[in-house]
Amino acid sequence: MGHVIRTQSGHNIFAEDIGAGIPIVFLHGWPVNYKMFEYQMNELPKHGYRFIGIDLLGFGKSDKPWNSYSYDAQAEAVHAVIEHLGLERFVLAGFSMGGPIAVRYMNRYGLAKVDKLLLLSAALPAFTQRDAYPFGMKNEDANDMIEQLKVDRPKTLRDFGNMFFAQEHSDSFEEWFFQLGLEASGHGTIQAMEALRDEDLRDELAGISTPTFIFHGHKDEICPFDFANEITGGIVNSTIIPFEHSGHGLLFDEKEKFNHELLRVLHS
Repeated sequence: MGHVIRTQSGHNIFAEDIGAGIPIVFLHGWPVNYKMFEYQMNELPKHGYRFIGIDLLGFGKSDKPWNSYSYDAQAEAVHAVIEHLGLERFVLAGFSMGGPIAVRYMNRYGLAKVDKLLLLSAALPAFTQRDAYPFGMKNEDANDMIEQLKVDRPKTLRDFGNMFFAQEHSDSFEEWFFQLGLEASGHGTIQAMEALRDEDLRDELAGISTPTFIFHGHKDEICPFDFANEITGGIVNSTIIPFEHSGHGLLFDEKEKFNHELLRVLHS
């Protein structure tokens, strides 16, 4: 069933809620929505887990205000969902942009509630290069993408999608994935990319002692594998689960392995 939940800031957040058992809360990446986790939604309830997929502000079925796309604003939205659903113990899984939002949520609200943290191709600890951090996209390249979004958002998202996968997928699949990005607002897509460009969570990783599992593709062109090494260097109780044949979209590139490893971690 779907929930529409009001945040403290007055925004409506959509969350899909399927199955029963231990809750697994999923935070999607830029620029798509919770539907990207379809192949986990299909499987987890079979194994006694409750799938909860949140559409972040500006994306999917959630409100698309003019601003409020910082990690703080998104973490507040996640907190509103957790409180509304009355979740006391759960697993939190953040993909790409959802990764830093998960970390921000935990440090602000959730350290006592999250039993396991799953970071999936996470845009952590920072998405763009900066002093003493030579990893990821250059600042000027992020700026170029933002300008391209203002001129031709569909083409920009199509080009971004072409970097997403290391394996071949059907034209129909790629069209489906592309359409998920178009469900977002234009201004939310732009401002969320600005947050990715600007936010830096290097100092926030040390605050997490929750068992953390880092799922990352060796062929990731968007969040390079260096990110996984930086994350495990910052979070003490963390384990990297590498995907040799995957790009950024590892849950599609190696779908069977991803679901197998996901269930293994959840059962552990």
